[in-house]
Amino acid sequence: MHRWFSSVGLAVAFAAFSGCSLEAGHAMMDLVQGSQESVERFEWSGEIAEGDAIEIKGINGQVVATRTSGDDVEVTATRTGRRDDPNEVRIEVVEHNGGVTICAVYPREGNECLPGDRGRLSVRNNDVKVEFEVRVPDGVAFAGRSVNGSIRAEDLDSDVIATTVNGAIDISTSGRAEAETVNGSIEADMGRADWDHDVSFETVNGSISITLPEDVNANVRARTVNGRIRTDLPLTVREVGRRRLDGRLGDGGPELELETVNGSISLNSQP
Repeated sequence: MHRWFSSVGLAVAFAAFSGCSLEAGHAMMDLVQGSQESVERFEWSGEIAEGDAIEIKGINGQVVATRTSGDDVEVTATRTGRRDDPNEVRIEVVEHNGGVTICAVYPREGNECLPGDRGRLSVRNNDVKVEFEVRVPDGVAFAGRSVNGSIRAEDLDSDVIATTVNGAIDISTSGRAEAETVNGSIEADMGRADWDHDVSFETVNGSISITLPEDVNANVRARTVNGRIRTDLPLTVREVGRRRLDGRLGDGGPELELETVNGSISLNSQP
């Protein structure tokens, strides 16, 4: 059972979320005095089956996910704008077989909220920023996607996928993780050592720091152009050079791919 919450403040009229899969929804807008900045908040909560995922897809603004001891996923989207009206950016909730996808949909023709790599989300000449806060129960996977914004997943107990273009990525989870950015560093602390498929961490301008349990079994492929590669894990080296490192952790297994252009790479052992 999924629930949508809302209230209306000040002298702002009810705003309809056209095209949303909402059973009921209103908006809450607050005017920040003295700054001419309007703020609108959207809240959603609902139960997602263990093994399914909550996916957040934004464009401008950070995404932060934290662990909750409750059974429901809780999502808050805070929209702020000075020149443009935050209410023009609608929050769409799409339920599907793999879980729930929530998108910030800007007012541009062709934009569509769909799970994963499907759909289209773009923006042009709109200064509205949408920041997401997500509370994730144990066992529910988290996927965070943005363009201009950092992604942070803190102390989760599930698998994590994070992608952005301009922003850093910081992940801490007892599960498996993957991350990709262009302008930003990546830090990930993973608790699982029993991967069942390849995982990758990629950036262009930024460093990569991965922390793993000592009993992990994986084949490592690390590449950088302007930076160093270091590890304090017990790695059996197959090939090493100034800008590359290939080796085996434990008995080997799925590939752990680490790649950057301008930045260093470090593999760290959990304390």
